[in-house]
Amino acid sequence: MVPILMVLFLCLQQNTLVFGFDSFNKLQLPSIGSESYTFDSDNNGPYTGLNDGRIVKFQDPKTGFIDFATTTSNRSKKFCDGTHGYNVNTSMICGKPIGLEFNLKTKELYILDAYRGLMVVGIEGGVATQLSGETHFDYADAIDIDTITGVIYITDIGDIFSKHRPWSDILFKADDRSGRLLKYDPQTKKIDLLLTGLAMPAGLAISKDGSFVLIAEYLTCKITRFWVKGPKANTSETFLELPGNPDNIRRTDSGDFWVAVNFQKLQPKLIAFPLGQKISAEGKILQTVNFYGEYNATDITEVQEHHGTLYVASIKNDFVGVYKGLRC
Repeated sequence: MVPILMVLFLCLQQNTLVFGFDSFNKLQLPSIGSESYTFDSDNNGPYTGLNDGRIVKFQDPKTGFIDFATTTSNRSKKFCDGTHGYNVNTSMICGKPIGLEFNLKTKELYILDAYRGLMVVGIEGGVATQLSGETHFDYADAIDIDTITGVIYITDIGDIFSKHRPWSDILFKADDRSGRLLKYDPQTKKIDLLLTGLAMPAGLAISKDGSFVLIAEYLTCKITRFWVKGPKANTSETFLELPGNPDNIRRTDSGDFWVAVNFQKLQPKLIAFPLGQKISAEGKILQTVNFYGEYNATDITEVQEHHGTLYVASIKNDFVGVYKGLRC
């Protein structure tokens, strides 16, 4: 009860409303590690990546998830499938797909593999093709595609994980600013660096009109806006400060955004109070949803709204959380 009361208090301090849902269901995954979701141009899905290297697609309630794609041609199903204790060595064999986004015009799925960088695969799936060498990234994480231009925006967390520190040290003590924002133009096949000095940029979303990009800086509990065009083009500013650590950001059809926010506490071990917050294109918090009842003290990585339903991701669970019937 204490965590729920604390979350309610924090939300009310921001003059936001706490929403609930009429129903909650789980889509069972074949393994853990689902960090981000996407849907294809026919609204099939969700598609998601797993810790064991697979990209899977939700086929239907009877079939569940099926294998769709991989990011490495030498992946062994016997060695990789179901492997939970991944590391750099196993990820180089099995793959580590984190960010996923369909280009709805070309129907291609663009994939960010943490160690292989940007990749692409056709609507039939299979082994993805690498578009950028791994030398461009320390740890590729979030992706979004400008629906108007087709330009792909990417965040690189940086070398924060190479220091082999406990997660609690990274979260509460780290002053790492090695994160970057980059873009890839499919026409020129070139990667350009747009912004440096980011504090673990875990989330990314471009505005509906393509004028700016939002970047969730996990360590500093804020969202940064980078202007793509207009009088402020190629400059950045603080868009919104949050009381918790923001992860993925996903734009809605209306042009608002959902961001996954975790209140991290040491009591004495590290626990999280997971929320979803819907924010406007002007930086106002519109809605707050408390997921503690279903996820308890587990952090979440994404909240995505699709056709009025919220899909919630967590790399520590083996299911997709599905919330329907938003209500006050």
